Amino acid sequence: MEIQPVRRIVTGHDNAGRAIIQEDGPVQRTQRIGGDIGPMFHEVWNTQATPAPIDGASGEPVEQGIILAPPRNGTRIRVLDIPPEGDGIRTMSPEEARAHFAEVGAHDASVHDGEGSRHALMHRTETIDYGIVVEGELVLIMDEGETTVRAGDIVIQRGTNHGWSNRSDHNCRIVFVLIDGAFDDNLKR
Repeated sequence: MEIQPVRRIVTGHDNAGRAIIQEDGPVQRTQRIGGDIGPMFHEVWNTQATPAPIDGASGEPVEQGIILAPPRNGTRIRVLDIPPEGDGIRTMSPEEARAHFAEVGAHDASVHDGEGSRHALMHRTETIDYGIVVEGELVLIMDEGETTVRAGDIVIQRGTNHGWSNRSDHNCRIVFVLIDGAFDDNLKR
């Protein structure tokens, strides 16, 4: 399956304070997670504070590798290309699921516990996530219920346990904006 690159245009200011296009090109940080069966992560940008500092022409704050959650008090925007789901995910063990999430610094996000899980890649993060499907479709799986989301649909994920299943035979491209959050005491594990 051919994955189209993600183009990133970054604006800034010149020395006189005029608005400029600072950068225009493909996203540099891309990585497939979970081997051949996993999604392709395209890391677009992150902020590491709220409010986010706005200066003349600095670049994206430096990060090492691909990290699932946004920085503490920060945000992240990424594009995910999720391939059609096959037996590799359907038969994934809890240990394999934890290893999948460990690749993105989120070993504890995995809640796959074997027979009781609704999907092998069920997970939960302490974030608010806006997911915007731009191509294809996915099934959003919750502890109770599921729904199909298609191009143009927007999901507001509020720190809930969930999984994504591409039950089609085409790639799904979804954009995520992740915002650092904090669970109420009664929602903490």
